[in-house]
Amino acid sequence: MRVLVIRLGAFGDFVQSFGPFAAIRAHHPGDEITLLTTVPFAPLARAAPWFDRIEIDSRPSWWNLPGLLRLRRQLQGFGMVYDLQTSGRSSRYFALAGRPRWSGIATGCALPHANPARDAMHTRERQREQLEMAGIADFPPPDLSWLPRSEATLPRRFALLAPGAAVRRPGKRWPPEHYGLLARMLADRGIMPVIIGGRGEEDIGKIIRLFCRDAVDLIGKTSLAEIHDIARQSCVAVGNDTGPMHLAAMSGSPSLVLFGPESDPALTAPRGARGEWLAVIKVDDMQTLTPDEVFTRAFALAGPERRPR
Repeated sequence: MRVLVIRLGAFGDFVQSFGPFAAIRAHHPGDEITLLTTVPFAPLARAAPWFDRIEIDSRPSWWNLPGLLRLRRQLQGFGMVYDLQTSGRSSRYFALAGRPRWSGIATGCALPHANPARDAMHTRERQREQLEMAGIADFPPPDLSWLPRSEATLPRRFALLAPGAAVRRPGKRWPPEHYGLLARMLADRGIMPVIIGGRGEEDIGKIIRLFCRDAVDLIGKTSLAEIHDIARQSCVAVGNDTGPMHLAAMSGSPSLVLFGPESDPALTAPRGARGEWLAVIKVDDMQTLTPDEVFTRAFALAGPERRPR
């Protein structure tokens, strides 16, 4: 049987679906599984062990007839579809796909996630219940051994800092100056800060290093996939509610995630590979969260010196 999985983004949501991806693969060991995703996540998906083929959704507008015809060709011919995006857009794909056997929230689908409280559930529990309603009972922890090792030169004992967030979500960002003060406090205790982030966030790293010249700035110098390995070697990871912290959580590193008013940790907090909850600080205004408070929590999580996993 040909099986289609739909997961379009964002990055944190994509990582949250590692467990469901593994469960679908375990449930369909001999079937061909195709993932429909978007360009940013295709390299990660191609390296993962859960899919046989990757299709790119160009997300054509609804009046783009050539684009919709191409999308329809991508969606048709599957005996089973798991829509893990469960958005209004992906639910419309049900009709484009020819109304196959479908797990999701599309009106009229054969295997609906029929829980009226689904939007009040954390992503992990929501997706697991959706798959259970579709007949999947086995949920093995996802094997992440395929994620690449980082070639970055790292301090012997360090804290991973993820100070970025989407530009369109300024309320999710703790000020870079606060990260700078946190970095200096950690360095003073023998825990060197290592800063990660994407291209376009280099100015954040420069601000942090004004406060802590010893900080290692890897912003724009590592791939998304390498974050898991860097976090695995850290004694603690601290960051905003952003995609890299989801991979840090999956690594098993003690992690502290900072939440402002724009997201709810009860629904979207990064979780460990086995679903374990992380330490979070939730505030109404990220500007009011002090470096002292974050340092106290982070230093306690770092604990005594230990061997990297």
